[in-house]
Amino acid sequence: MTSVWALAALWLGLALVATLLAIWLRISTALSEIVVGTVAQLVIGAFLGIEALGAKAPWVTFLSGTGAIVLTFLAGAELDPIVFRAKWREASGLGLVAFFAPFLGCTALAYYVLHWNVRASWLVGIALSTTSVAVVYAVMLEFGLNRTEFGKTILAACFINDLGTVLALGFIFAPFSVRTLVFAVTSVVLFTLLPWLTPRFFKKYGGRVSELEAKYLLFLLFGFGALAAWADSEAVLPAYLIGMVLASTVGKDHVLIRRLRTMTFGLLTPFYFIRAGSFVSIPSLIAAPLVGLALLAGKMVTKIAAVLPTARALGYARRESLYTTMMMSTGLTFGTISALFGLSHGIIDQAQYSYIVATVIGSAVIPTVVGNAFFLPRHLLPAQPEPEEGAPDGEPAAAAR
Repeated sequence: MTSVWALAALWLGLALVATLLAIWLRISTALSEIVVGTVAQLVIGAFLGIEALGAKAPWVTFLSGTGAIVLTFLAGAELDPIVFRAKWREASGLGLVAFFAPFLGCTALAYYVLHWNVRASWLVGIALSTTSVAVVYAVMLEFGLNRTEFGKTILAACFINDLGTVLALGFIFAPFSVRTLVFAVTSVVLFTLLPWLTPRFFKKYGGRVSELEAKYLLFLLFGFGALAAWADSEAVLPAYLIGMVLASTVGKDHVLIRRLRTMTFGLLTPFYFIRAGSFVSIPSLIAAPLVGLALLAGKMVTKIAAVLPTARALGYARRESLYTTMMMSTGLTFGTISALFGLSHGIIDQAQYSYIVATVIGSAVIPTVVGNAFFLPRHLLPAQPEPEEGAPDGEPAAAAR
């Protein structure tokens, strides 16, 4: 167990360094953790070996996956049903163009310019079509935009975008079988039941020190994750859907949301973001930098060309349009999931996987830094953060993460 505790201390130490850098540099903690993960893998690997960071250790993989699942659930839970119903056309328009433009554009780039085979080209188009719910939600939460109609609309558009990514991955590559049908039918039944069952269950048994609510939600997330994996899907998708169907229950319970955030941002997401950064192979990128640059340019150009005019057509002001475009240009969770799916199924090779993952992580960092530095709609930021749990009404909370 000594090595496990030492590795855990190393990862939490890296998370602490990333948080301090985020405070000093005034950037998102999620992005700082990604960069710290990339640098840590390079430095530690150079002195102690490539496996020294332990990014592939089963328990690190589990905590990282749990972080992605719970973070995605929280993003879904904070989708205001009223705003979603009122803005569904707007969210659908932004989400669909943000999916189709890079999906088709990057597929064509990989096939005609990079001369990858057909299956690898479709895979890279899927991987780069994504918008990162994890990154966007973390940024929205940090600035308080998750509580605004503007931020909630962007999160809804992210869901539409990533739903297209998951469906494309399934239709093009994933086998459709009896398991797929069982997963779909079970999900529909339980998603219909959960909004009725959950508030009644919480009312009768919740509000205790034993944190029954958190255990109940984690049970749902892990159970649906197992069912999704059994059906050759991904655990993150049902997590987002569970969050959406429980938004009217969990999303309005600010005490529960704050407790889940503490667990998620304090322990789980550092493993996810640092691990994602550690997968970037600097030597591979140096050996063929134009490939990664071409893919990153392909994603950014197609996203900007599609989202910016759409946002303007929907009546967004210039600053809001540019910020929306930058947020919709991010990628991480589903992009890395798609790349790993392609590698494990022999669709792409190790080098192609490295280029895709590096591009995905680059798209998580660059648009967010640019958006927050130059286009952040400060006039939409809430005047005060949410009150801390147990704090008197009107007393400001501590600085947001």
